[in-house]
Amino acid sequence: MLRRPLLALVLVVLAGCAGAAPVPSSPAVSAAAPAAAPVVPPAPALDPAVMPKQRATVLRAARYFDGRGDAVVDGGVVVLVENGLITHVGKAASVIAPPDAEIIDLGDATLLPGFIDAHTHTTFESTPDYYKDDFVSRHRPATEQAFYAASYAKRLLEAGFTTVRDLGSSDLLDVGLRNAIKADLVPGPRMLVAVHSLSATGGHGDGDSSPPDRVVPRTLYDGVCDSPDDCVKAVRLQVKYGADVIKVLASGGVLSLADAVDSPQLTRETLEALIGEAHRLGKRVAAHCHGDVAGRAAIEAGIDSIEHGSFLRPDTLALMKRKGTVLVPTLLASEWLSMGENSTRFPEPIRVKIKQATEARSRMFKEALKVGVTIGFGTDSAVSPHGINAREFSLMTGLGMTPAAALRAATSVDAALLGIDKQTGTLEAGKLGDIVAVPGNPLVDIKQTENVVFVMRAGRVYKRPAR
Repeated sequence: MLRRPLLALVLVVLAGCAGAAPVPSSPAVSAAAPAAAPVVPPAPALDPAVMPKQRATVLRAARYFDGRGDAVVDGGVVVLVENGLITHVGKAASVIAPPDAEIIDLGDATLLPGFIDAHTHTTFESTPDYYKDDFVSRHRPATEQAFYAASYAKRLLEAGFTTVRDLGSSDLLDVGLRNAIKADLVPGPRMLVAVHSLSATGGHGDGDSSPPDRVVPRTLYDGVCDSPDDCVKAVRLQVKYGADVIKVLASGGVLSLADAVDSPQLTRETLEALIGEAHRLGKRVAAHCHGDVAGRAAIEAGIDSIEHGSFLRPDTLALMKRKGTVLVPTLLASEWLSMGENSTRFPEPIRVKIKQATEARSRMFKEALKVGVTIGFGTDSAVSPHGINAREFSLMTGLGMTPAAALRAATSVDAALLGIDKQTGTLEAGKLGDIVAVPGNPLVDIKQTENVVFVMRAGRVYKRPAR
């Protein structure tokens, strides 16, 4: 339920003013099964097709990683960016820069494509106090929360994340923040947003079990749906209010009290209707899913990615490999929740689920590597503080992934998952100038990704070393 209708109306109007694409009218609600031939969602609109005139920038560094291969190119390299687009990548002696270009020499550093986090919740952030979080989320005005959200976005950008996929918010805060960043009102990463996560009644996204006379129950407008017809309508509502992607909660979750972490929450028929409608409207679908039964149902129904995947079994991972379903393991979320005092701040049922999921996800990740599942990069940022997202790299390599594969997960793999690989995700001519730099060589020390010294998004510099 939209509890702040006036605010919601203002945000929707602002979304339109900021250039959100109009949503075509839809026919009457129908839960018809998806078409036999899968619909490939088009690439979402990113930065303007015609970039504003900008001064050319020449980036010099010791080496670069292009986001595709297994090695860096070293020996002195140059990347030239003009009007927001990369026009040259190569050795220092092979480029002729415009005479008025700004030259930024980063020394013994590695240039990389801007990082992409495919699983964030940019408009809020948990604190060490579980009960305070619950209170604040209900009592802080959305207008105030918008300022917090802007500060989180700035942190993400300065940490090297030039694009994020935001998988669930409230009060249209994600839509407003996305549009404010696009309009250059606040600094932040490029955002693809989901509006509300879609959840079964009593499921992971349906709040707590407070009596209905104390807390207003969530409704279809908040993404709570159970039948194929209702979930089709819920998809249309998210698109109506500005969603770039659809998020469905296919299984129970760790931080909810009312469900088992691996319990299936929607039927195969419902998932097929939901995913089919999203694809028909040109939107990809991500499934929050810890459990194996729910994961298999979502994969068979045509889901684009499985988020978390803690309890997926080897045969289900093999099915993901065959279907081309991407795994976004969000290792940092469970790692953060199980660290020291963090794990003691939750009620006992949640502490038990944290332990179960953390132990299971390490085994699952190693099996996914063995099977050859495509693995993307996502952190579930908001469970952990925004800005420490690059810790995911060392968690991935600690479980057996090569540093180059981990870097590809956060660049070219995520770009393909989000449908934006024609525009970003690699260092090559014609792509947007989304570029970061880290000290030394991250293939030798992956933790250098946590020390980003330079950030450029669409040709504009947001962070640079002190002169």
